[in-house]
Amino acid sequence: MSDYTAIADVGETLVDLLRENMEDLIAPASIILFSPGEIEDNDDIRLSLFLFQVHENVHLKNQEMQVIKPNTTKYPPLNLDLYYLLTSYPSTGIQDKTERTKEEHSILGRAMQVIYDNAILQGSVLRGGLTENNEEIHITHFPLSLDDMTKIWTTFQDKPFRPSICYIATPTKIESTRERENQRVVQRNLNHHMMEVVR
Repeated sequence: MSDYTAIADVGETLVDLLRENMEDLIAPASIILFSPGEIEDNDDIRLSLFLFQVHENVHLKNQEMQVIKPNTTKYPPLNLDLYYLLTSYPSTGIQDKTERTKEEHSILGRAMQVIYDNAILQGSVLRGGLTENNEEIHITHFPLSLDDMTKIWTTFQDKPFRPSICYIATPTKIESTRERENQRVVQRNLNHHMMEVVR
């Protein structure tokens, strides 16, 4: 499993996945891991992936200690759910507003297709420390209500709402550094007592 770089490694994996599968539609450099709130109108950005929330995975919380030596156990990994906002942007070179919007929607649709077709990330797709221990990350759509989506966008001051979709990447594992020494039983004393039977 990965160390503390796991969150960064998942982000890099997703961006590289999109870049490699959308280069016939948009330039790879226009797909970035960045907050929509920091993207300017003159930036040549077509697709952004933004980590907006991190939760501990409650279903994987109570795992057993891992035996690493005969007398040493290690605490289980920290299992996380990563929540991403995927947002598309139109080309600044298109003047017709309808055409710009159509292109914006096409980019988002293609990105959704790529993620749908690669819902389980494993093997050579993974980046960084995720490659070392045959990690497997599941990417699923995380539906948000209009109210919740609006709350996210209001944090991006003066930024117009753009077509977006949310995804969850799970489980993202961060290896624990805590170990515990276990004392082995080396001697056992048995005391036998005789009972006297009174007749």
